[in-house]
Amino acid sequence: MPKRSLFRSWFPSDGERRPPSLRALLQGRRLRRLLVAGALSAILAVAVAVGCTTWVRSAADGHLYDAASVPAAPVALVLGAQVDNGQPSAFLAARLEIARQLLEAGKIKAILVSGDHGEWAYDEPGAMQAWLVARGVPADRVVLDHAGFDTYDSCVRARKIFGVQQAIVVTQNFHLPRAVALCREQGIDATGVGDDTARAYKDLWLRGEVREYGAAVKAAADVLTARDPVFLGPHETGVETAVRNG
Repeated sequence: MPKRSLFRSWFPSDGERRPPSLRALLQGRRLRRLLVAGALSAILAVAVAVGCTTWVRSAADGHLYDAASVPAAPVALVLGAQVDNGQPSAFLAARLEIARQLLEAGKIKAILVSGDHGEWAYDEPGAMQAWLVARGVPADRVVLDHAGFDTYDSCVRARKIFGVQQAIVVTQNFHLPRAVALCREQGIDATGVGDDTARAYKDLWLRGEVREYGAAVKAAADVLTARDPVFLGPHETGVETAVRNG
């Protein structure tokens, strides 16, 4: 017998009304269950993302400033971002410019640049240091963290490896609450100054804003599991020395 639709099984061409087959009923129920399960999963995912984002914003509340009003601190922690052919991207350059201004204004004494140097040919901290030195920042005021593979790693390493107890975190505004929240979770008395100039890159900025909802979930998971960063190691005195030089 040729395969018929569920509608035709109820109203066949000979006019006789027939009940749907067991297979059709099971398929219909299975589809409904899948739709309900999918809807519930989506609702749960949204609820988790919103909850984690609320935690991030609450933890950072009262600790976000502009460059002119931020309280002084021994060091600025500049978080890494994309480097192209050894040159900081526009987003990263904007972060570095804020750190340069903070140093020039006497708000900080040292700059800790933390980024990805997982491959020999790709060196975010090295590019960050070169950019700062080329613009008049003394090399002995810049300390490099080569294993800041993500925001959580940068914050943990700042505290456990470099001994940072108080810092101004510098990044884009959409990223800043999460960065400050994670650093404060590590016991750093962290404030934050955010860049807004990169908003001119509308598509990239919007992508960053949307990404923060998922990143907040990862941040909460990192804090709850207290995972170690990719690399730890012995205490490094670079920040202490740079602060003394200031």
